[in-house]
Amino acid sequence: MLRFLLPPLLLLLLTSCAIDPPAPYGSCPTDAQLRWQQMEMNMFCHFGPNTFSGLEWGEGTETEDMFNPTALDCDQWASVAKAAGMKGIIITAKHHDGFCLWPNPVSTHTVRESSWREGKGDVLRELSDACLRAGLKFGVYISPWDRNAPTYGTPEYNETFRRTLESALTQYGEIFEQWFDGANGEGPNGKRQEYDWPLFNGTVARLQSQAVIFSDVGPGCRWVGNEAGCCGETCWSRINIEGFEPGSKSPGTDLLNHGTPDGKAWVPAETDVSIRPGWFYHAYEQPKSLQQLLSIYYTSVGRNSLLLLNVPPDTRGLIPAADSLRLMELREALDNIFSNDLAQDAHVTASSRRGKAYRPSNVTDTHYHRYWTVADTCLTPTLTLTFDHPITFNRITLQEYIPLGQRVAQFEVDVMHNGQWQQLCPATTIGYKRILLTAQTTTTALRIRFVECYACPIINRVALFQDNIYTDQL
Repeated sequence: MLRFLLPPLLLLLLTSCAIDPPAPYGSCPTDAQLRWQQMEMNMFCHFGPNTFSGLEWGEGTETEDMFNPTALDCDQWASVAKAAGMKGIIITAKHHDGFCLWPNPVSTHTVRESSWREGKGDVLRELSDACLRAGLKFGVYISPWDRNAPTYGTPEYNETFRRTLESALTQYGEIFEQWFDGANGEGPNGKRQEYDWPLFNGTVARLQSQAVIFSDVGPGCRWVGNEAGCCGETCWSRINIEGFEPGSKSPGTDLLNHGTPDGKAWVPAETDVSIRPGWFYHAYEQPKSLQQLLSIYYTSVGRNSLLLLNVPPDTRGLIPAADSLRLMELREALDNIFSNDLAQDAHVTASSRRGKAYRPSNVTDTHYHRYWTVADTCLTPTLTLTFDHPITFNRITLQEYIPLGQRVAQFEVDVMHNGQWQQLCPATTIGYKRILLTAQTTTTALRIRFVECYACPIINRVALFQDNIYTDQL
């Protein structure tokens, strides 16, 4: 209707002023991968017979009755995760010992065979329902290695594992992430299994099309290459996965840690690390300090990765108080650090821009889908923030608009000091989010120089913060 109300000349002028956004560059995230990346931090829960045996990798010979949480309360898990700012929980539904936390119909090593809740218990049901009530996403870890299954090491087992996946993925609502461990050791008959990864991945895609599949090579997200909570300072969400498989045939840890700028597949990094030294609960262990957790946050979320923080329930089936309190300290610290964006009132200019819709001031706008960008041929623009009064900061957050690809390979940040620009820090990739830890800096102007980009940069956020808690520079 508006077309007929506007004079033809004005309509022509408005139409001619519209400038198309940049075309996507290289491989780009799916909608599910973007939603996954925006979660930023999720909870991992290692729970099973190992919780009671004290082992990290069970033998597969443990009796089913060993699993006996005396006060399981998945609502407590969800409450802790929600208060800590987590967006989802992933549970070890089946670890390498083969014990299933749900009554898997193709296994005889499950909660059904235990005396816990008279064989009628189902941890996946309780946790998925608790997540739904708390507004959290629910995910499952299911190891294909099975030290209990008699058919492990034979072609028949791949079909058994497919049916295991079907059972876990069809009864508990929407699954946001399917976590595949690449471990492949001997089964009870002394043989190793030739995993049918196309069958496994295809089963997940068929039953939970929105689920992001984790493994060493994705295809949804990839292992970061270590369990120390540290993503590479250079981290591309793209990687070449052809010819690789999870486990012994995976890419090298350096490639997993850094990715590659010309990778054909978009497989972002997930940084998995435990709040305690071990993955399963051990009474003699204590959670990491607040300083350690902040460092992990900066080297995971702050380096274009998602943080999957393991918080293991104890033998009661509860998140221990020490772990819960530490998570609350982490949440309070992050809220304090990132609640006051010192760049909000900045005057933002740029050496170039694409058009009014892509104006420089969009970078201080918290709307995710608004961004600043430049002409396709402009690969080294400059973005400048000036302030009416001096500001003091030690954290710089930048975000690329990754729906159109990851583009920035190198940039530098300068600050105004005594009327002269001085380099504050050089950096490489940005991706979904990059947090730079700088020295304490007071200035009236900050400049970002894009030194190397594979296509015109697209930046949807620049923010400045002051961290008085974790003062180290990583």
